[in-house]
Parts: sequence; structure tokens; C-alpha cells
Amino acid sequence: MSDVLTNSANGLAHITLNRPAALHALNTPMCAAMIEALVAWRDDASVHAILLDHAPGTRGFCAGGDIRMIAESGAGDGRQARAFFHTEYRLNHLLFHYPKPIVALIDGVTMGGGVGISMPARFRIATENTTYAMPETGIGLFPDVGGGWYLPRKPGAIGMWLALTGARLKAADCLIAGIATHFMPTEILAAARAQIAGAAQTHDATRALESGLEALSESAGKPKALTPENIERINRIFSQDSVEAILAALGGDMSEWAHGQLATLSTKSPQALKVSFRQMREGAAMASFTDEMRSEYRIASRVCALHDFQEGVRALIVDKDNSPVWKPATLDGVTHALLDEIFAPLPDGEEWSPL
Repeated sequence: MSDVLTNSANGLAHITLNRPAALHALNTPMCAAMIEALVAWRDDASVHAILLDHAPGTRGFCAGGDIRMIAESGAGDGRQARAFFHTEYRLNHLLFHYPKPIVALIDGVTMGGGVGISMPARFRIATENTTYAMPETGIGLFPDVGGGWYLPRKPGAIGMWLALTGARLKAADCLIAGIATHFMPTEILAAARAQIAGAAQTHDATRALESGLEALSESAGKPKALTPENIERINRIFSQDSVEAILAALGGDMSEWAHGQLATLSTKSPQALKVSFRQMREGAAMASFTDEMRSEYRIASRVCALHDFQEGVRALIVDKDNSPVWKPATLDGVTHALLDEIFAPLPDGEEWSPL
């Protein structure tokens, strides 16, 4: 059976991720299949809304991308890795600019590539199973798929904190951070699906979805990570002007929370931390989502071939010894010249472009 299931009926088009053995992690054919369906529905007057979900019975909405393939390709000529990023980022861009309302049911693990396809949706429904994260700095990568656009636009310094630490958020935290727009326990998702199907049959599906989903939405309870005290610390500390300054501010904070953040950041790739920091700052000033995706493609094309990504995948995904040896091993070894090389424009004919 296909890794992506698509159908449309009665005004509603439906994309279901169907790669359960990999928690629906995206590969190039999956991205291409979604693009093909979305392009066809975009100009189909009979389609009024899109529903994006995953096959039932699995604990992940979408756990990311095909990291092993990217690492293996990056260790060689990088052609397959670049093809994946090029296609995935076109999908992200298509969703971002899609003219019809999209509802994403982020019921379960939503990381990396899963964030990239759900964040453009106008309606993002979290459940008690939702776990959100952009954990790329832990494998020498960076929060791509539009992370440089979405994260700097989160309240305060929450986006920088998420980008650097890879912190995992549950539903209540996702609502505070603007990652989810609604919370619904799984026991009422059947009612939500019925409401979505009904809204798609109206002439103004967006308005029908707004009122219908709001009526079904429930309280997600108290936040676990984004408590008022932690938000104050995040805004104060993660708004500093460099990764080094963030670490110094954490070191000067006597709270248990700050010690935990320091411990987490000490496990991350220094190169990835500095790449992600610069990406967040530059992304905040990007004029368009297109410009952001072009920049992220430049970074991804280069980072996937560098030591830290190869080592991060080895340590956390292949050998699973959780003991990566980063090079450079410290932040001061990550030079401005190296960062400039990673962020530089690609040669003529190699730049990313939207559909």
C-alpha cells in the first residue's frame, strides 16, 4: 500500500500519511505524492478544504524525514539528499501559500518534517498524544522545513529556545506557543472529522471550520514546560545576542530549570547551535517564506555533508550509543568563516526554487 493515501469527496480532500513503521517519516516519493495531489486540488472547484492526518493505530503524526538516507547520501555526492530537501521544501512552500483551508490533526509525535507540513495549516488540532519538537541540533542539523520562519515569530524568545534545545512540548504548551490552534481529546476526534466533512460542503468552508472547531475545542489543562515562570526565563535568557551569551545567562541563573537547559545544550552540536542561532536571527528578518526556504536549502545542502550531521546520525540513530563526538567540540571552534560558507548562495543553477 502507498505511503501516502489521497482521496476527495463532497468538498473535502484528504491526505493520510501511511508509513507507520517509520512513524510516517517523510521520504521523497511521499513529498512528491502530496505535491501532486495538492496541485490537482488547488484548481478543483469541487474541493473546498483539505484534511491532513496519519493512519490510525500509530503513535506518530509524522516523526520527521528520512534521516538515514540523507546521511548516507551526504557522505557521498549528496544528490539524493538535495533532491529530498528540494522536493520537501517545495511541499512546505505549496502548503504555506495554499488558497484553501487545511486542517492538520497532529495526534501524536510531530517533529521535523511533520512540523513542516502541519505548521502551514490554518487549523492545527492537538490531542493528549501530541508531542512536538524540533530536535535537529542533537544530530548536527538545524530546524529546517520553514523553522527559520515560524520559530522567530513565536511569542518572545520561545522559538529560539525550541530551536536550540529541541525541547518537547505537549498539547497545552503547543497552544501557548502557537503551534496548535485547538485541543481535542482523541475521544471526540470522530466528531471533529464529521464537523470538518460538513464544513467542506459549505460555500465558506473557512468560516464553517472556524466556528465548528471552536465549538468542539476543549481546555488542554496546565502547561508542563511553558509555565509563566519558565516563559519569563526563556524571554530573558534566550533573547541574548549569541549562543555564548545564552549559556552565560543560564549559568548565572540559579534555578533548577536553567541547570537543566545547560545540561541539554551541552549535548548538542556546537556547529548546529551556531547555525540554528544565525538561522533564527536571519529568519526573523526574512521578507518572504520563499526567501527563507531558499536560505534553508543552502544550509541543508551543505550541513548534510559535514562531520557533525554524519556523527549525530551515527550516534543517535544508527549505533544508538548517544555519545556523538562533535567537531569542532566547542563553540569557539565554530568560526564566522565556516558559518558564512554554510549560509552562502549556491552556484548558478543549483539554488532552490518554488513550484
